[in-house]
Amino acid sequence: MNRELSAVFEQIADLMEIQGADPFRINSYRRVARSLKDLAGDVTQMCREGRLTEIAGVGKGQAERIKQYLETGKITVHEELKAQVPAGLPALLGIPGMGPKKVALAWKQLGVENVDDLKAAIESGQLAALPGMGTQSVKKIAAGLAFLEKSSGRTPLGVAWPVAHDVADRILKLPGVKRVEVAGSLRRGKETVGDVDLLCECARGKKTVEAFTQFDVVRSVLASGATKGSVTVEVPGGGELQVDLRVVPAASFGAALQYFTGSKEHNVRLRELAIKKKWKLNEYGLFDGDTQIAGKTEKSIYAKLKAPFVGPELREDRGEFDADAAARSADLVTLEDIRGDLHMHTVASDGRCTIEEMARAAKEMGYQYIGICEHSKSSAIANGLSIERMEQHIRDIREADKRMKGLKVLVGTEVDILSSGKLDYPDDLLAECDLVVASIHSGLSQDRKKVTARTLAAMENPYVTMIGHPSGRLLGKREPMDVDWGAIIAKAAETGTMLELNASWQRLDVKDVHARQAVEAGVMLCICTDAHHYDQLGQMVYGVMTARRGWAGKDLVLNTRSCAQLGKLLRRKRS
Repeated sequence: MNRELSAVFEQIADLMEIQGADPFRINSYRRVARSLKDLAGDVTQMCREGRLTEIAGVGKGQAERIKQYLETGKITVHEELKAQVPAGLPALLGIPGMGPKKVALAWKQLGVENVDDLKAAIESGQLAALPGMGTQSVKKIAAGLAFLEKSSGRTPLGVAWPVAHDVADRILKLPGVKRVEVAGSLRRGKETVGDVDLLCECARGKKTVEAFTQFDVVRSVLASGATKGSVTVEVPGGGELQVDLRVVPAASFGAALQYFTGSKEHNVRLRELAIKKKWKLNEYGLFDGDTQIAGKTEKSIYAKLKAPFVGPELREDRGEFDADAAARSADLVTLEDIRGDLHMHTVASDGRCTIEEMARAAKEMGYQYIGICEHSKSSAIANGLSIERMEQHIRDIREADKRMKGLKVLVGTEVDILSSGKLDYPDDLLAECDLVVASIHSGLSQDRKKVTARTLAAMENPYVTMIGHPSGRLLGKREPMDVDWGAIIAKAAETGTMLELNASWQRLDVKDVHARQAVEAGVMLCICTDAHHYDQLGQMVYGVMTARRGWAGKDLVLNTRSCAQLGKLLRRKRS
């Protein structure tokens, strides 16, 4: 319901902007939409408890509109606005280059009411003839239409990340290129991205852009100019990803990196700070009149505006402008803080490497310890271990641990939480393990009350160290379970159970907003890759970025601890 309501409020704002409503009123709806989307708790429950005004941006009027939707499925102002525009108009907002103002222009000047009308206006040349539109804008819109027709428009973080860094590495090898940085939502670590933004410092702008558009990974060229190029590249598994390159001078590099990294909302807040000082902030720098006063580095921008400097993952206007934000940001977990990976699989269940192969790869990464956690017997599709096989596997891990020098190999299990809420292994077997990850793999479509009760029951068990991938989602493939996050986090705090932040790019579960809710409740996270091959251990970076987006300090991440400290924490709940 949170996301459903968020979409309604976002559409209200879009419809208002199309019709030229007051900007402050429009932004008030956008803020509520963002708050509802990021809300960790259940808006329906908050309404029942009379706590809607606790949501950021929700006053009495907006609370009444939320309540109206929950009771009737409609909001009066939304219905009125929809009646005033053609039904196909809002869909045009999803096309790159078509913001509310351009949608309004095309509608009012050309009678464009849907995607087919837009295509016709592009083909006839009428769209390009509109004031403020132009040939280049229309080319971008046409390219956006073509791209959306062969792609969902969103690419998972773990798919986009290696593609972006491969292209960045290619650019860095070009003559005259001094520096290349990834920007945009990818740098912020969002779980999915619409495109990739790359910035480079180079004196040979046009030649660099031309070389960029001719890379062998490029599938189509959308634009090529003196300082900017735009292409699509193929991504693993099919589909294409748009990659934009901007060539930026050294004096403006920090300003451009800040501008193209921050979310729209974050950047609006920064510009407001500049305006209050009668300065101007854009991608070229911070200016007092015509004089640039900051912009060579990101830090110079924030320092001059007396704003907290926070990591890129936090630049979403979710508290990063608070007085203590800089101090909290400085303590966030980093990839360098991670000392081990406590959830991985081997050939004993559905993994593709042996215990020794996984251990050697982890040791090469500088880890102090790993946890081998095979599936339990009910996960037949994953070659789950019977009790007898698990007992033998425990002995195998203990022997492997003796052979490994400089790395502790811990015995774990990923035990199924059954439909009844019971665990797939008896307590005496769980007691032989150093750690236990309890996960739901079946019955994911059960109703909210039942699926939540299963997780709560598992946390009552003294041997359960953490709940694995708590929502069960698979990005772009499977919706998360309808769990009561408030109840799960409260029970985790009460029982001393940790929550896994599964770093597999298909999961990123818990997601950032739930990680933040857990952190605020004092619940410890454990960032694990759930690797089934040693080449998946590198996915730890995605989990760390997600944890940082959830404001997780390293003190609340289990696998930042030394081996000795880890042992004490793993035994704490059992004692």
